[in-house]
Amino acid sequence: MRQPVIAGNWKMYKTVSEAVQFALDFKPHVVNSHHCEIVLAPTFTSLKTLNDRLEGSNIKTAGQNVCDRAGEGAFTGEVSAKMLKDVGCSYVIIGHSERRQYFGETDESVNRKIKVSLAAGLTPIVCVGENLAEREAGLMEKTVGSQVKQGFSSLTEDDLLRILIAYEPVWAIGTGRTATPEIAASMHHFIRSSLAEGWGKSVSQKVRILYGGSVKPENIVSLMSEEEIDGALVGGASLEPESFARIVNYNRV
Repeated sequence: MRQPVIAGNWKMYKTVSEAVQFALDFKPHVVNSHHCEIVLAPTFTSLKTLNDRLEGSNIKTAGQNVCDRAGEGAFTGEVSAKMLKDVGCSYVIIGHSERRQYFGETDESVNRKIKVSLAAGLTPIVCVGENLAEREAGLMEKTVGSQVKQGFSSLTEDDLLRILIAYEPVWAIGTGRTATPEIAASMHHFIRSSLAEGWGKSVSQKVRILYGGSVKPENIVSLMSEEEIDGALVGGASLEPESFARIVNYNRV
């Protein structure tokens, strides 16, 4: 059975002091929440302090991005996988639609970032998804299938088992529009089928696939009721402790 993962992506929100206050307010709500893995992805500037406050808890952290170069080097403004691991990260988000749209992230750079992250002992949360034009043209499977094929190129079966995938329809991110549970489950099934073609059915059945796109306390139960959905990558609703706690504790509703 695949253990669910509920991850909160804070994007470019919260100062260090605000992140600490969130942790203090959030921890009591989830101290007994062992049905899923809980992940917070704060800004880089908050990672070390937040990890210190979360030490010993059931909450892990993720970097929101990582350099695609291994080791150290003259790459101004970049953060390496080794550095993320050093400040206490367990996960790293790779290929988020905003990185692809605004910062030129490609399937090839996603592939490199996955490899350096795995080498450093991080668990990549790899994002895939189609935009509205692709959805309306019926090209969602072609787009997502290509992202899976190119992004995971030359990865081994063991590599795949150390990766999480987040299906995030771009048209549903920050728009208030949410893919219905049925639409999300259908795309998750397609992703799993694509993995089966490349790495075998046994591996595909073990990979956890999260849904991301305007996830809220009001829709998390219906999303998580779908067998193909193994968790959520949450944006705006993860910024408030009580809101995110309600999403984490979807099984108590």
